[in-house]
Amino acid sequence: QVQLVESGGGLVQAGGSLRLSCSASEAPFTDYAIGWFRQAPGREREFVARISKVGTTTLYAGSVKGRFTISRDNAKNTAYLQMNGLNSEDTAVYYCAADSGIPKPQTIRSQNAYGYWGQGTQVTVSS
Repeated sequence: QVQLVESGGGLVQAGGSLRLSCSASEAPFTDYAIGWFRQAPGREREFVARISKVGTTTLYAGSVKGRFTISRDNAKNTAYLQMNGLNSEDTAVYYCAADSGIPKPQTIRSQNAYGYWGQGTQVTVSS
């Protein structure tokens, strides 16, 4: 069972950047597609981005497309979320999640597709 640990969160001014990391405890890391989700206070957890098992396919929520970039380094068992142009709407706890199944277009944005989750890292954007 893979364990995921996020890091890289913090406080940043609007317009700034952060890079989140998601480190996995077990290999082969390529058994898992990785997703990033976020949850703001009083709101439901929402999909942010996903990267396929070998990193050839990425998917983004409309609200972050063009500002965020998901990537992975399978040799380091780590996935990343580069966040640029941050604004107050991006303030949330960010979670990475792993999906070992066969991707289905109708479910890959859903939390239910991911069987393993990290503990989350707080991102706060000040205006």
